[in-house]
Amino acid sequence: MKIELHEITIREIAKGYIDNAEEGVKGYGGLLNIRPKYQREFVYDESKRNAVIDTIVKGFPLNVMYWVKNEDGTFEVLDGQQRTISFCQYVNGDFSLNNRAFHNLTATEQDEILNYKCMVYFCEGNDKEKLEWFKTINIAGEKLTDQELRNAVYTGEWLTNAKLKFSKSNCAAYNLANKYVNGSPIRQDYLETAISWINDNKIEEYMSVHQHDHNANEL
Repeated sequence: MKIELHEITIREIAKGYIDNAEEGVKGYGGLLNIRPKYQREFVYDESKRNAVIDTIVKGFPLNVMYWVKNEDGTFEVLDGQQRTISFCQYVNGDFSLNNRAFHNLTATEQDEILNYKCMVYFCEGNDKEKLEWFKTINIAGEKLTDQELRNAVYTGEWLTNAKLKFSKSNCAAYNLANKYVNGSPIRQDYLETAISWINDNKIEEYMSVHQHDHNANEL
């Protein structure tokens, strides 16, 4: 397992920031998948979002973040999603703090925010190594579920298609089985249950076998 600590500025992370239904949420010049399509959709409330910006403005450290480094050189955020979205939205002009939007700041104030350095761990390795490492991370804030950790490892077309069916608010699986299945599709409970049923509770084995399938129709 290879884990490297990097200092990356908000300027770099916010470069090319987009947030839409087609592309998901991306930044870092298009290389960082901040919130892959159909991933958990919870968002910070206003007070938590503002606290992120206030921390940056004061020059205080944000908690370390973790990115998964993919074989093609792209990245996915494992931990730090909402912090990243918060400062990207602020720089993008999506909200203001104390009645001051980013464009209301002086050039010096803008540069102080853009040059703020985030501490980011790049994590890469084989599937088993990554899953074991992710389970040991002391993730601040709302912890990832076991299935969310698996999703961070077994990325690809199959997972994206499976999330569309099992992990979206009011997805097909929820509308069909919400009276019979406990949990939340957004927290990946429905996806976990479906894989468990189809493969005798051997979830990681099933995801490994089907990771590179083009769709999740079998599931």
